[in-house]
Amino acid sequence: MRAADRAPPREIASFGTLQAPTAEAAKAQAAAWYARSGGKDQAKFDAIWATDRPTLEKVADTLALGNPEAAKILKQARDANSPAPDGIPAMLKDKKVDAYLRSNLALAYAKALSQRRIFEEAQLALNAVKAEDVVDPAAYFFTKAVADYSLMAKLEASTAVLRLLEDVSDSPERYRMVAALMQFDMLTWQDNDLGWIARKMGIIADRLDIVRGGEKTRKMQKEVLVRLEEMIKEKENQQKQQQSGGS
Repeated sequence: MRAADRAPPREIASFGTLQAPTAEAAKAQAAAWYARSGGKDQAKFDAIWATDRPTLEKVADTLALGNPEAAKILKQARDANSPAPDGIPAMLKDKKVDAYLRSNLALAYAKALSQRRIFEEAQLALNAVKAEDVVDPAAYFFTKAVADYSLMAKLEASTAVLRLLEDVSDSPERYRMVAALMQFDMLTWQDNDLGWIARKMGIIADRLDIVRGGEKTRKMQKEVLVRLEEMIKEKENQQKQQQSGGS
């Protein structure tokens, strides 16, 4: 049995126990962190939490309000005109950083990059933290599933989809529908067929769109060309055999 076909490992058997905090609890958590960070602008904090935007966005804005480095990281991630990052910020990897700050900043950062189709750094950011530590576990697993799926990491994407569907009790229906479609599509994946070539070319296109050529992209392009040449040769051999048999 190939590794890609094995059942994905379960990090933690939550069985529906993961869910986002209530709006009141999320605000209280954000207020506690803002106080710990030395935040003094209560009016701006209240203005952030007076909106009806998603909780993750309000948490991200609170982090930016209370931590200048977090503000800089989020601004760059959200700026469609900024270059794709080369790796993830040190703050997201430093376990000495406040857990609330690091985990939720990583999720907001990954989500912003994923929306720009910068999947490699989105994947790295989410791998640096745990879903149990973020304010929106559904967004964590959905963003991770999209990044892993887009990078052809089948086992990791399947694990993220499974945890989204089974472990997060309050995941939005739109997340669940897209996740189920990704899982269904991955059941059809085969190594080195035309679908594999198409997916690999999609990754190459994404890398070129964010001006990320380089050795890794060239290697992927070579892999696609080699496989196309092999398929052409296989087809030619089949035709020769058929012609020989007919004669």
